[in-house]
Amino acid sequence: MSIKLYGINLSNYYCILKAIMLEKGMAFEEVEVSPNRDPDYLTRSPMGKVPCIETDQGFLTETGVIIDYFEALGEGPSFYPDDPFARAKVQELMRHIELYIELPARRLYGEVFFGRPPQAEEREAVRKLLERGFASLGTLASFDPWLAGDKITYADFYFRFTVSLATVVCRKALDWDAYNNVPNVRALIERLNQRESIRQVMADQAAA
Repeated sequence: MSIKLYGINLSNYYCILKAIMLEKGMAFEEVEVSPNRDPDYLTRSPMGKVPCIETDQGFLTETGVIIDYFEALGEGPSFYPDDPFARAKVQELMRHIELYIELPARRLYGEVFFGRPPQAEEREAVRKLLERGFASLGTLASFDPWLAGDKITYADFYFRFTVSLATVVCRKALDWDAYNNVPNVRALIERLNQRESIRQVMADQAAA
């Protein structure tokens, strides 16, 4: 099986997939692509989103879909529990992080990372969403020691590359030290940072 991973190391969703593939010991080729500069990329990812993967059978988009494809391939360790309900709880955590932390924080990426003028109303709206998102994550997750319990799961990879970025938004745009002040966030990120796969992804990010 030949797999190409399209995207850029600065994309948090690209990093999620890359770390998972490294953890699984999967062979893959990285293909750096900028959707805004490569109109042909739309033939691979019709919405122009990164990442996407190319397989012997064609292209796949959407990080959650690609993770389930990797799971179905059966290569390397699984990062889902065997129990159906426990597996659904991991998927719930992944969706929660994406919808209620990553997407609200993304609304301020233009201001934080690309120099767009700050907008007070948008900041306030995002802060309320993130406060609720972090609080409800604290209810859903166990942090014992991983997000869903005693074993690392796909939700932890989501957490590392989306929640960590959201805490940067909190600090720079909202004057809120969520990294240190939201319970369990710093401890889990530091634990994840010890994994070799994440060390490699972080090194590649720094080089980019």
